[in-house]
Amino acid sequence: MMSSSQFSDEFKRDAVAQITERGYPVREVSDRLGVSPYSLYAWKRKFAKASSGEAEKDTEIRRLKKELARVSEERDILN
Repeated sequence: MMSSSQFSDEFKRDAVAQITERGYPVREVSDRLGVSPYSLYAWKRKFAKASSGEAEKDTEIRRLKKELARVSEERDILN
């Protein structure tokens, strides 16, 4: 196995996303990428905080877009 320092953060984030966002089992991702399950769990802990913050931002952006669409529609109706 390669040491985790040989993998870029982008590679690590993508590996974690395969588990957390796409629902692949850790063992499957581990075998496919040639990374130990231990490394995947470590990366998941490392990047989980960042991704949960991103998820909150995404939720807020969606909410604000809906609000903007509603307010724009009301404005158009009044004009």
